[in-house]
Amino acid sequence: MRQVITHPDFILSSSLPATSIETVEVLLLDVPTIRPHRLSMTTMHRQTLVLVRITGNDGVAGWGEATTIGGLAYGEESPESIKVNIETYMTPLLLGADANQVAARMHLLDEHVQGNRFAKCAIETALCDALARRLGVPLSTLFGGRVRDSLPIAWTLASGDTTRDIEEAEKMLAQRRHNIFKLKIGARTVQQDCAHVAAIKRAIGERGSVRVDINQAWTETDAMLGMQLLGDAGVDLVEQPIAASNHDGLRRLRQKNRIAIMADESLHGPQDAYQLARVGAADVFAVKINQSGGLAGAQQVAAIAGAAQVDLYGGTMLEGAIGTMASAQLFATFGALAWGTELFGPLLLTEEILATPLRYRDFALELPTGSGLGIELDQDRVKALRRDRKTPLVSLA
Repeated sequence: MRQVITHPDFILSSSLPATSIETVEVLLLDVPTIRPHRLSMTTMHRQTLVLVRITGNDGVAGWGEATTIGGLAYGEESPESIKVNIETYMTPLLLGADANQVAARMHLLDEHVQGNRFAKCAIETALCDALARRLGVPLSTLFGGRVRDSLPIAWTLASGDTTRDIEEAEKMLAQRRHNIFKLKIGARTVQQDCAHVAAIKRAIGERGSVRVDINQAWTETDAMLGMQLLGDAGVDLVEQPIAASNHDGLRRLRQKNRIAIMADESLHGPQDAYQLARVGAADVFAVKINQSGGLAGAQQVAAIAGAAQVDLYGGTMLEGAIGTMASAQLFATFGALAWGTELFGPLLLTEEILATPLRYRDFALELPTGSGLGIELDQDRVKALRRDRKTPLVSLA
């Protein structure tokens, strides 16, 4: 069971009249990607967005997102299981309860539902979005307020083709959209993957940062060779080179190599953050609101990192606009984000679901100033993309 933070800012909700939860809806949206997105464990040709809408008896609705990667290839929750578990087990615990008492709602879910981090994150986000809308403040205000109005954004090069990845990186640099690049590797031999990365780094040179994500594909001995080759190539950061459970192996790799190591799949919330920090297994934590079980859990992960002098990176589960902006609202409150963020998920999709798209420019994502998440969905586009739509999908891009 996760430890629940009672946010001081939630005290603001005591000035609001009780607002009972009337409906909890879960929508699955199937959206093609702009290109195949290759990871060590799967190749994505589409993303299934899992959206949660919670509406109070005052008519105010809040949105959350529980999107994961590759069905069950990446983690133990799938879009279908998230939808069923929310509708079957969580919704009955929420209906009729006060929507403004977010911590109390999440505490009750934790008492009755084990795990299900992604589902809980979506519910917490939807409740916070609605509460911030009622208060007329950005969601970031509920977590102490933002210290920045934009976030540096990395772009993942994951076609697997060296020439294509170089062309893609050059396009991003020319458009001033991204100058931080993360390469997905691990599906080929260590030597092949490192040669691929080295060629891309040579092409980019000092114009951008190059990092790699192995998604646990290497053994510890593979990683010893790979990290030496990557260091020689000028790579800045290696994300989750070995199995998530091998904290001691991460510590050994960190001690023997000069490249920074980032924990990702090893990091499923505050308890993991504490254990990783305790043994000195990582230089950087990839903070993800879904992996942390919600916004409050991710805030705790950041606090543990700060106390242990571990750097932060704002991670993504390749969410659409809702999950991306929820993450951005929280990450904007962090005092330090040494390695930037990776909130490019909406840019990987062929379809737009917002009335006004998120604004990416000058290598950053700009945060809106409106209340709640600060975004509004285009309901016609959402309807057209829903898995349970009655008519065939027609591209709205």
